Amino acid sequence: MAATASSRFFELSRAISLRQVRLVCGVILFAYVVSHFLNHALGNISVDAMEIGVYYHTLFWQFLPVAIVFYAAALTHMGLGIYALYQRRQFRWRTVEPLQLVLGLSIPALVMAHVIGVRLGQTLYGHQKLYPQELYLFFVASNRIWTMTILLIIAWVHGCIGIFFWLRLKSFFTRAAPYLLAAAVLIPTLSLLGVYQGGRSVEVEADDGEWRTHNLTRRQVGTAAEAATLDRITGGLTAGYLGLLGLALLARGARALRERRGGMIALSYGNGKTVRVPKGLSVLEASLRHNLPHASVCGGRARCSTCRIRIIGDYGALPEPSQREAFVLTRVGTSDPSIRLACQLRPTSDLSFFQLFTSHTLSANAQASTPARIGQERYLVSLFVDMRGSTQLAEKRLPFDTVFIVNRFLGAVSQAVIENGGQPNQFVGDGMLALFGLSADPQNACRQALKAAAGIATKIDELNELLGHDLRQPIRFGIGIHGGEVIIGDIGYRDHIVFTALGDAVNVAARLQDMTKTLACEAIVSEEVRRTAGLADDALPQQEVAIRGRDEPMAVRVVADARELSALVDRSERVAA
Repeated sequence: MAATASSRFFELSRAISLRQVRLVCGVILFAYVVSHFLNHALGNISVDAMEIGVYYHTLFWQFLPVAIVFYAAALTHMGLGIYALYQRRQFRWRTVEPLQLVLGLSIPALVMAHVIGVRLGQTLYGHQKLYPQELYLFFVASNRIWTMTILLIIAWVHGCIGIFFWLRLKSFFTRAAPYLLAAAVLIPTLSLLGVYQGGRSVEVEADDGEWRTHNLTRRQVGTAAEAATLDRITGGLTAGYLGLLGLALLARGARALRERRGGMIALSYGNGKTVRVPKGLSVLEASLRHNLPHASVCGGRARCSTCRIRIIGDYGALPEPSQREAFVLTRVGTSDPSIRLACQLRPTSDLSFFQLFTSHTLSANAQASTPARIGQERYLVSLFVDMRGSTQLAEKRLPFDTVFIVNRFLGAVSQAVIENGGQPNQFVGDGMLALFGLSADPQNACRQALKAAAGIATKIDELNELLGHDLRQPIRFGIGIHGGEVIIGDIGYRDHIVFTALGDAVNVAARLQDMTKTLACEAIVSEEVRRTAGLADDALPQQEVAIRGRDEPMAVRVVADARELSALVDRSERVAA
């Protein structure tokens, strides 16, 4: 038990990279920013509403365990941002990554005065600066409102870019993108409007001497001497932060000088192209520097394996894979030591290799404008249908006649799939794979697949009636339906690339279809599909079957007559409504 837990922890640690730590810290900080922005938006109601909102805001974020996590995330994120400035060797990415880096590095310098004035002022002198005091300082006592506005916009844009890079390859991103975009526009707009409306209210009230007496006391805003002390601390910390940025830039220069003195190495791409680069660059960075197309869906983050290369010749002198690189290679089932990730491999001697993914799929400096075509994990429902008795059908017919009947069968099946929201995907002999869920949520995808199975049975009845004079016996079929996470993308070579799905869920659907022969039924539906579609538990007879490649038996539902599936789905929809 302990050994298992230890191995799982080791596997998890291999999967973690500095980028992922920075992402987690960034998500925590972005949650704080969203909370703060929503609090600002209350200014569209009144300053009193802002004060009520900030009470709950601080109640959560200043709760000691939360505060520890928040400040640790802030310091870690800032430190990793400075390290990213040092580590990045190539700034010619045709994405918003350099913009994200510059915006992120500017935030600490801009926010320093606000954090010191509010949080350190409270800690050292017991100041109670809330919205009335801050809005007074921004709109009346000084002209810092523009600095704060710029800070709010920069923090929001930086966070949104990070969220975009995190979510863009997720299965739900295409469906969620319009709502995320709406939130990305509305939240900062309402926030800035709230600050403006609150500031106008404070400007009007500040003319009242009684308001000043109650809201600008020494306990609330402090003395001039205390403000001067906080300003000196702010200046010192800002200078220290700028000094760290300067050290990172100096370290970059020292590294570049050391690499040039260390000599150049030749990288041969296996297609006659050879470039010379300083030691220390990754293979992907070398491709970017010389504008050579190199597939990399994740942009060099070691979150995918599309930049994989195979080393030609001796690979014994190469640096050992990092934990993150080893994890990714293991995840994709690669144990060959000659296969490496171009974004992680930093050769120290001449190297020859070739890319495993064709560069026209997506170059390293291109945006993933069509991630679903490149490779994406998402929930789909797979429906396999196969024509029974096609061998006997061909024995007494001319080849053309056999092809004609099989095509009519596949045409009828495809029509039923399309009418119910699915997509015919692969045609293998007299069988077909159809996919559901490319543009629907899991529940609707399962219901569409079940209705498509009923539609297939109806279409085949019509076909049997049409071809009755030419068939010795009616055309029969078997259907297998299963849903789960699969990988979808373009698979193939050169002009023979097709869009398809790969994964255990597809394989199981094929096994279930084949199992209809032994169970003498028209369709077999997995329990996963039955449950997700919302069919009643007693709607179909249950049976446990052994699936090749699985250790445990699998619960399935046997469908003797596929036509009844449509009525079952309609009934479940009425119950849900």
